[in-house]
Amino acid sequence: MRRIALFLLTNIAVLFLLSIVCHLFGIDQWSAARGYGGMGNLLAYAAVIGMGGAFISLAMSKWTAKMSTGARVIDQPQNEAERWLVETVHRHAQNAGIGMPEVAIYDAPEMNAFATGMTRNSSLVAVSTGLLQQMDREQVSAVLGHEIGHVANGDMVTLTLIQGVLNTLVILAARVVGRLVDSWLSGGRDRDGGGGIGYFVSVMVLQLIFGLFASMIVMAFSRWREFRADAAGAKLAGRGSMISALQRLQVQHGESTLPQTIAAFGISGHLATGFKRLFMSHPPLEERIAALQNASANA
Repeated sequence: MRRIALFLLTNIAVLFLLSIVCHLFGIDQWSAARGYGGMGNLLAYAAVIGMGGAFISLAMSKWTAKMSTGARVIDQPQNEAERWLVETVHRHAQNAGIGMPEVAIYDAPEMNAFATGMTRNSSLVAVSTGLLQQMDREQVSAVLGHEIGHVANGDMVTLTLIQGVLNTLVILAARVVGRLVDSWLSGGRDRDGGGGIGYFVSVMVLQLIFGLFASMIVMAFSRWREFRADAAGAKLAGRGSMISALQRLQVQHGESTLPQTIAAFGISGHLATGFKRLFMSHPPLEERIAALQNASANA
């Protein structure tokens, strides 16, 4: 609970800081009557909040992940298992052409792992105690290869860029439409420097609606990158080991204790059906296994 409260306070502090920056530069207000100048202010405001928030989250991602999961970074291996873990990550990182990530273990019953970090050469790879206990070393090596694949492919940065651009568009579109609604309700009068109740209600509702569509796009990319990371894991640890690891993951039926903020970076995600599938961060495991098997058959 304490970790969740600290995370929420951190996010509030980031938004507050970005709001102050916008106010200091005078881009937190706009008016349709100002034409291109007013739209320029709005676009700048949307970009600062949307892109700025996304990239600050990325810059803080390693700290956030450690804090929210209680992950312990292995500075000096304390036993043979930790030594093997660090050596395996090091080998995969070398073969993938990236810098050595920090390696961590976090306490969780399910089989899971994640990777995060701002750059390819400054990342974190963490595995759950459940994964180490319930998978053999070939399977764990494949999972580590999958996570290294995420880092090598630059998935964290790409996902942040997509999220930032979509955040910007959501903020921009909601306020433009909100201003039009407010202008219509006020009989065509533009409220310079502010808006009426129609504006504020419209913005809140539209941000929710546009945000849902933006989430669908982000999750579609997230599902696609999982196939690429699986291919990377197959290349680094062997296709058979990667398939075996995914088959082993099927026994936990999508269970995960990862916080929502980093759930998309885990080896597997929650299951969903119907419309909810559009908001899944990971494809169904059977589809990922089939993709690897088909690639093997076509090789």
